[in-house]
Amino acid sequence: MDPLVAAALLMGLVAVATALGLVWRSRQGRVSLVTGDVITATDVASDVSFGTHATLVQFSTQWCARCPGTGRLLSRAAGERPGVVHLDVDVSHRADLASRFSIMQTPTTLILDASGRVRARVGGVPTPADIHRHLDELTGSLV
Repeated sequence: MDPLVAAALLMGLVAVATALGLVWRSRQGRVSLVTGDVITATDVASDVSFGTHATLVQFSTQWCARCPGTGRLLSRAAGERPGVVHLDVDVSHRADLASRFSIMQTPTTLILDASGRVRARVGGVPTPADIHRHLDELTGSLV
């Protein structure tokens, strides 16, 4: 193969990989507004009751490096608002839950309203501002 053609192919592959990486990165942590099904604590195999105003359901695995930090962020956000609960659901050995809720990456967070209806979904690490904004909308407060 001609060295010039090989170099051009290599540069093309690097450009495509860079573009795909930038697209993937831009979608991480983005809050997608959804109106989904109603979920109960039993549905996610939790013995903790959902919040009276909102619930943050975090799906994680024991191998996820970003999950502990996300858990701290969500726990802090829930702790600042009465009636908001944070649940961490480990799907390491629960492929049924991962499949049922279409968990393709960890962490994935579902933001539920007072009735348990999924109102938003975050793939990756959410930003504190996005979490606070959505909780403000659900709880009607500006903490």
